[in-house]
Amino acid sequence: MKKIQLGNTGIFVTPIGFGVLTIGNTQLNLTLEEGAKVVRYAYDHGINFFDTAQYYETYKYMREAFAGIDMSPENPDRPIIASKCLDSSYEEMEFAIKECMDEIGLEIIDIFLLHEVRSDPDFDNRSGAWQCLKDYKAKGIIKAIGVSTHYVDVTERMACEPDCDIVFPLINYAGLGIRNGSEAGTSEEMASAIDKCIKAGKGLMGMKAFGGGNLTGTYQKALNYVIGLGVHTLMIGMGKTSEVDDIISFAEGTMPADYQPEVKNKKIHIDQGDCEACYTCKERCPNQAIFINESGLCDINYHVCLNCGYCAPVCPVRAIIMW
Repeated sequence: MKKIQLGNTGIFVTPIGFGVLTIGNTQLNLTLEEGAKVVRYAYDHGINFFDTAQYYETYKYMREAFAGIDMSPENPDRPIIASKCLDSSYEEMEFAIKECMDEIGLEIIDIFLLHEVRSDPDFDNRSGAWQCLKDYKAKGIIKAIGVSTHYVDVTERMACEPDCDIVFPLINYAGLGIRNGSEAGTSEEMASAIDKCIKAGKGLMGMKAFGGGNLTGTYQKALNYVIGLGVHTLMIGMGKTSEVDDIISFAEGTMPADYQPEVKNKKIHIDQGDCEACYTCKERCPNQAIFINESGLCDINYHVCLNCGYCAPVCPVRAIIMW
């Protein structure tokens, strides 16, 4: 598979990357052997870019998957790793960087991001963590730094942030999960912000092209929309080798024009790590399938769930996913 430079970073990645969240304990919860097998299969079949995060607790899969591969910076064919941290302070970010290196077995980290930055004030409130990233980049331990975000206003700001190399926004044609300040955002607004970042030389990694699995039924439409915006690479969560085969077929142009994946066995799930108990999904559900569990979070009664997906668009934090 061809490789594309991420903005002005000098880092070259495949146009499709592997989002490792899916195999971890908040979603498919694959065994170490099962998860590592899918990750290694993707690498062996041409995908060189892998996105993880401290919060995902998936470093173990990557260490196992890449065992025996020369992970030194001198190896041009090694996997490219991106990770992220949710914390705010310098000390917490420093811990996260070292944890990533130790648990995966890295001499350097290609990309490290502030994870899920929410609106401009959130970026400012995490100035300690941001300074840590800048310092570790200056030391040569991290090659590129930036943010991941669901927010239009954050994406726009990063176009003008001189120290930001990488922007990793949520984008899909239906606008699922996109925010703009305190309000819902649109795909058009995020597309405009992405364009500003590209013109500013930032490396663009797109997330949630399938809207957390809710748009998988329009597989090629969803992918083509985000690619058409000019992002350099799309991170796709995968849990099966067949899903790796599908995305490679798409990326290499060998997928039949009428191909659609089988989605009849997929179910709606509410990610308990992301749910913020706003209950908007519960109010929207037409069949009263969403209830408040003992943790005070929203959950799904599968005996009455219609799998209609009406709940997903109203979730402000993209906690409703389908697999």
